[in-house]
Formats: sequence, C-alpha cells, structure tokens
Amino acid sequence: AYLGPPATFTHQAALRRFGESARLEPARTIGEVFERVEKGKAAYGVIPVENTTEGVVSHTLDMFLRSDLKIVAEVYLRVAHHLLNRSGRLADVERVYSHPHAVAQCRRWLEEHLPDAPVFDAASTAQAAKIASEDPSAAAIAAEVAAKVYGLAVAEARIEDNPNNTTRFLVIGPDVPDPSGRDKTSLVFAVRDEVGALYRMLQPFYDSGVNLTKIESRPMPEEAWQYVFFVDLEGHLTEPGVERAVAELRGRCRFLKVLGSYPQGSP
Repeated sequence: AYLGPPATFTHQAALRRFGESARLEPARTIGEVFERVEKGKAAYGVIPVENTTEGVVSHTLDMFLRSDLKIVAEVYLRVAHHLLNRSGRLADVERVYSHPHAVAQCRRWLEEHLPDAPVFDAASTAQAAKIASEDPSAAAIAAEVAAKVYGLAVAEARIEDNPNNTTRFLVIGPDVPDPSGRDKTSLVFAVRDEVGALYRMLQPFYDSGVNLTKIESRPMPEEAWQYVFFVDLEGHLTEPGVERAVAELRGRCRFLKVLGSYPQGSP
C-alpha cells in the first residue's frame, strides 16, 4: 500500500522499491497505509517522511507513536516538479493546482513567472493533474508521469526552486530486517522535565561512538508543551555499540520506542 493516488511521487517511490511486477494499492491517507499493513491487507506500506526543502511530514511521525509497525527500508527520490496543462503553453495558465508541499517547493518560480495566477490546494499532485485535464485554463504542478496518465503537456519543466529537491520515503512492515552491514536505526523518546535532560539523553550515543544523523522534535499528544524526539542513527540495533547506547538511553528517558533498524538508502 502507498499514499496515492497513482502517478504521485510516493507511487514512484513504491515502484522503485518493489518494481512493476508488484501489486501496488493506493491509499487515501497516511493513516490508511498504516491501517492496511496492520490488518494484514498489505505486506508493506510506503509513505513520505521528509523533504529537503519542506522538512518533515509530521503526520507520518505522529503515526509511529500510535503504531507498532517497523521501518524496514528507506527510499530517496529526486523530485522534479513540472507545470502541466492541456495546451503545453504557459500563456494559457490562469490558475494553478497542486498539493501544498509541491506548491511550497516551487514558490519562487510561481512568484516570478505566474505572479497573477491564484494557486489552489489539491489532495495530491495527481489530483491536481486530473483537475487540469478537465479545465483548459488550469495547470497542475506534478510529476512528468502524471502528464502521461492524464493526457497533459509540459508547459514548463523542472520548476522546483531547489535543483537538489529530494524526498525520503519509508517502507513500513511488521518485522525488523536482519543486518545488512550498512544500516540505520530510528527511534523516538521523551525526556523527563529536568535541567539538562536532552543532553543526558544524547550522551550514551557519544560514549558508545554512535553517530546521530538526525534529531527532530514533535509535540507530545495530549500533553501540552511536552515533546518527543525522533532520532536516526548509524548502525543496526544488534550492533554492540548501538545496543549499549539504546539500553542506556532507555534507563534515562520517560519512554523509548525503537521504530526500526533497516538498510540505509542512497540519497
């Protein structure tokens, strides 16, 4: 299962991971992807987690607080946004549709080239392409594959503001994979309300020589002004240094949950 509909970037990430022969089923929301895998209706799920321009997808992180599913792989996808419409002419564009994240990644281009065109949110880049296919004055910001699916032309290619625009996707499943030799571990924890708490939480990783590659805070559900911290680190949970650091952290924090140990993807 993947966050749909077809012709979205998550669909492309799922194809890259599982190939054309796999049975890929679109889901309407990130929560539905989790639900399908939890209920055994899908073996794996593919969801976006962060983008180099817009940062994290908060809904994905929040779902890990509620779910026992594990991260089993990650996929990095270079995201190229194209302006699509029926005619292929920029002069015909009177309004623009896309997912808010895609719009944000193309904001400077839109302000420079289409300053008078109103921009409307769509549930996905693919839905935006569908709207543009039905309205000759509308354009969509979407992937090139969406042009083929919905019979559109490229009015302007690669309009993303950051030429290195990349999105990281996670593959979720019920089990932690075996070590690959080049792994990453993700976990979430909450600190106690005391001076120097976060510093004390991170100290075990330094002492064990474990490299942290990311730390991200999110509000704790149902507790105002309290936060949880999502951490990515190098190594598999079964490696002695990682195992030792996580065990030490578990004794220091309010709670800790391992989200998965999985092969590192290539950005």
